[in-house]
Amino acid sequence: MHSEFEMSMMGELNFFLGLQIKQLKEGTFINQAKYIRDLLKRFNMEEAKTMKTSMSSFIKLDMDEKGKSVNSTICRGMIGSLLYLTASRPDIMYSVCLCARFQSCPKESHLSVVKRILRYLKGTMDIGLWYPKGDNFELIGYSDADFAGCKVERKNTSGTCHFLGHSLVSWHSKKQNSVALSTAEAEYIAAGLCSAQILWVKQTLSDFNLIFEHVLCNTLGLSI
Repeated sequence: MHSEFEMSMMGELNFFLGLQIKQLKEGTFINQAKYIRDLLKRFNMEEAKTMKTSMSSFIKLDMDEKGKSVNSTICRGMIGSLLYLTASRPDIMYSVCLCARFQSCPKESHLSVVKRILRYLKGTMDIGLWYPKGDNFELIGYSDADFAGCKVERKNTSGTCHFLGHSLVSWHSKKQNSVALSTAEAEYIAAGLCSAQILWVKQTLSDFNLIFEHVLCNTLGLSI
């Protein structure tokens, strides 16, 4: 690359755009522990009790029109900061994206869920992404979807993730654009989104002379 770009060696990379990078013989570990600590300090959550999960499995958020309004600037600031954190924390992707749907007019019920995510992060700030060394470059995609999970529009939420070998390289959680009439339809929509992302990853990796003839895609709902 020195022949194409002007470069200078500044030692081993340890910190980049809020990402802490630890390079070991076995692989590379990426997390954002410092960013989380700064986040807790910024929103006065340093003394908050920790939580074992980012969100209750029973919670169903809606507009809560009768609920008490909260400071939208603070709530949006929390959600925006958490969205940046999803760059290394796929475990909070669903809960953060769900809260982001209601940031235009946040209520106390929404803010309490956002604060729970921060409390969860306080107890798990050392979690991150591990990229082991190896020569396995098999590209695998997984997808899933709930059915009518959104109480406001009765739309489903798609979730996908993609592995290159044993390394997680892509993940997302997104509300579907249309209302599915069955769980099978919801799963097919999610599988379509997963396939589209796979095509993008394949095209990107082709620039590095990595060509994939066969790509594995798994969705439990469509295998029945």
